[in-house]
Amino acid sequence: MELKEFTKKVDDVLIRHKSILDITSKLHETDGKINRAIAKAVTECGCIKINAFKQDMPENINYSDLSKYMKNHIEGRLCHTCEEKIVEEIGDHMFYIAALCNNLELSTDEILKKKYNEIETLGKFSLF
Repeated sequence: MELKEFTKKVDDVLIRHKSILDITSKLHETDGKINRAIAKAVTECGCIKINAFKQDMPENINYSDLSKYMKNHIEGRLCHTCEEKIVEEIGDHMFYIAALCNNLELSTDEILKKKYNEIETLGKFSLF
């Protein structure tokens, strides 16, 4: 399935929450649900742990080598149940991203192509 098909299907099935206000509030809600699902994976299930600390970087390091020293602070792996829940919540979030693009007559494909080209052109420096 392509992104264009997904975006079209969202437009076909979205009826009740078609207002831009509904969509933006649902985006905020789904973002919170993703955060909550990750927190529950840590605090209720325990399949992952977060061991956050200050990122230590050697002095005079080349920016392109920096990723070798950066940590994601996650210990462990998501269990099947937590992974399913987080995938579900991310899917809901993507649904409302597609709905937002549809309402504003923006192409999800073009947005991703533009971001990809920006990353491709600027490389690691695009996120600095």
